[in-house]
Amino acid sequence: MRNAALKDAGAPALPPQSADAIQRFCDALWLEDGLARNTLDAYRRDLTLYAQWLAERSKSIAETEDGDLADYFAARHAESRASSANRRRTVFKRFFQWALREHVVSTDPSRLLPTAKQPPRFPKTLSEAQVEALINAPDVDTPLGLRDRAMIELMYASGLRVSEIVALKTVEVGLNEGVVRVVGGKGGKDRLVPFGAEAGDWLRRYLRDGRTALLGERTADALFVTARGEGMTRQAFWYLIKRYALLADIHAPLSPHTLRHAFATHLLNHGADLRVVQMLLGHADISTTQIYTHVARERLRTLHAQHHPRG
Repeated sequence: MRNAALKDAGAPALPPQSADAIQRFCDALWLEDGLARNTLDAYRRDLTLYAQWLAERSKSIAETEDGDLADYFAARHAESRASSANRRRTVFKRFFQWALREHVVSTDPSRLLPTAKQPPRFPKTLSEAQVEALINAPDVDTPLGLRDRAMIELMYASGLRVSEIVALKTVEVGLNEGVVRVVGGKGGKDRLVPFGAEAGDWLRRYLRDGRTALLGERTADALFVTARGEGMTRQAFWYLIKRYALLADIHAPLSPHTLRHAFATHLLNHGADLRVVQMLLGHADISTTQIYTHVARERLRTLHAQHHPRG
């Protein structure tokens, strides 16, 4: 998959060693990793611009010294966004690791590049009204709809991860106690997580009318099963969430953990203690949970602005 090296108008011609090294690296990525053409073009572009910068200083990539790459970033990309800088850093890190293995260079200047600090990315969540619409989207007159309603109810009521909810077994659900036992959650830790009466009612209805119809004469350990009597997958659950979001006329950005994010944010909105939310989510570090306090504060500010007479 050979493409001509990209050239800037007025830029010096690349030394043959540089052009050859870039092409060999891109060929290796294509053969070994199967990277898409657009990704390879982006890699080639970044490396070619660096090689041209070196050529202006009468150097080839093979003659790169430790300080060259840092000088290049300072000269050409000092004003770049953190995400762009980190993407380029990844390109150069991969290239110079390959170049060292192939004896193209004698040093890896990418090891001296600091990771650019990015602003925190806050989880996307749904309003309580949107969650209500999502919960009501499945057709509960069918076994599959009953299953889906129970899954969505339980996920919003408990804040379980997608991987945890699809791995649940019937023996791990205590309907009388209103708790699920998560076995081997993230970090290999077990925990007990409560759920409310509404989720409990839908679980009972699913177990009585939905699961038995889906299984027929078959048996399964999994709590949530498919029409073939098999356990659900994370991918299948994610597909269902997207489908029901469309039915509920929800156009907000979604992720597989949207309901988990909503669970945490809505608890905090209603005054739950951060440590309790940490325990329910199964976070080892409270700093992971604290990100939801920002989402909750932003939601409260929005409500204040919308409804306060001097907002």
